[in-house]
Amino acid sequence: VVCDVAEVTPADADAIDALARLALMARRRGVRLWVRDPSAELCELFELVGLTRILPVWRSGDPPAETPPAS
Repeated sequence: VVCDVAEVTPADADAIDALARLALMARRRGVRLWVRDPSAELCELFELVGLTRILPVWRSGDPPAETPPAS
């Protein structure tokens, strides 16, 4: 599942909470959540709260380390 977060503002605890919950729901259904085009601030928050392995980042135009589903 790919979630485009390019327009998510502000990058705050509420955004992190929502994305973490989406990742948990996806995982429970046997799929992985990818976040596409997060801001630098959102990426910093992923790292700060330890979600970088749970929320892999996919930048538009760049091939990801793993292949996310087609969006």
